[in-house]
Amino acid sequence: MSRSVNVAAAAGAAAMLCLAVLAGRGESPAPGMQTVTPAVPARPFAPSLQGTRPDGAVQVAADDTVMADARLIELFDYYLATVGEKTPEAVRAEIERELDRTLRPAAAAGARRVLARYIAYRQALVALSADPRLVGPDAAALQRRLAALRGLRAQYFNARELAAIFGREDAANADALARLRIRDDPALSPQQKKEQLAALDAGLPPDVRAAREAPLKIVRVEEDAARLRAQGANEEDVFHLRADAFGSDAAQRLADVDREEAAWKSRIDAYLAERRGARDDAALAALRNRMFSEEEQRRLAAYEMAQQ
Repeated sequence: MSRSVNVAAAAGAAAMLCLAVLAGRGESPAPGMQTVTPAVPARPFAPSLQGTRPDGAVQVAADDTVMADARLIELFDYYLATVGEKTPEAVRAEIERELDRTLRPAAAAGARRVLARYIAYRQALVALSADPRLVGPDAAALQRRLAALRGLRAQYFNARELAAIFGREDAANADALARLRIRDDPALSPQQKKEQLAALDAGLPPDVRAAREAPLKIVRVEEDAARLRAQGANEEDVFHLRADAFGSDAAQRLADVDREEAAWKSRIDAYLAERRGARDDAALAALRNRMFSEEEQRRLAAYEMAQQ
């Protein structure tokens, strides 16, 4: 592949991602549509949903037509994530009850039809994922997977639904494919690859660029915090460093985490000191029960395995 073709592919991928992000921004309903947000249930459907509220929402037209879009899929996925805690049949029934509670009958029926197609798509996706012809780390393998995925989705959703449900994901996949092609192109020098990847980054929307950079920024700031502490700085200095980077609220949350981790480490050190005097397994179990809750003991077991 020539250098000019690679640049064009990179620019195209960035443009797709930019359009998808712009289309997906905000919570405003589409023109002529009402956004219906599910209420927090009085009792969680599954233990893992304790303390959460349903994701997503349903966009409904005046004639009770339901829009099949990413937010509706988020609502379905909120419940589908509990398969394993609950049977697939029970999860589907709960989603349908939620739709009936939230929507008028005609809209609920339309949403249930979308749910049926989405569940069928997910089931077909399992078989697609197991296809050995689609496995591989290179750009050609990714291109085969994406082509197969597009073909499968087209069996269950129309063009408008595909754009509304998967548009952002498709744009991100196109961006990933462009990056792999640059990485794998033997005709490009390391410097040319660096330049083309930088061009791809520059074409991303600001919010996507910020999201990509956020994990690296956290790592860099925490490395700076560790250096400050090593140089004798106090926790107030660390707080100001973090506040400059992330804001005072985030800095306070990080400080709270630091205190919790320090308290946990102090308890671990005390436990390890007393453990040396435990005579047998029964005494060790009694020590654990005295010093840690049942949930904390699961964390303790992982810590002890890491120390072996």
